[in-house]
Amino acid sequence: MARICELTGKGPRKGSIIWRSGKSKKSGGIGTHVTAITKRRFFANLQRVKAIMPSGEVRYVRVAASALKKGLVTKAPKRTWKKEDAAAKKA
Repeated sequence: MARICELTGKGPRKGSIIWRSGKSKKSGGIGTHVTAITKRRFFANLQRVKAIMPSGEVRYVRVAASALKKGLVTKAPKRTWKKEDAAAKKA
């Protein structure tokens, strides 16, 4: 499962964790020093949302939260019918 937004294409980014030791000069020390730099990944804030596609079908998509805030996704309406009602209509 790829950690990529289906609308914006946002995916994992590279970054690093910087480990520091020492007391800052502002706090009365002699300054901080970098002791290690470790690689890490920043992941997009993906949400699984039931959306209406441009073709009209309703399906689940993995979308970044920023795309939801921008209004790029039209959410599918909530289901109002019950499973028993559908079975009764067929019979």
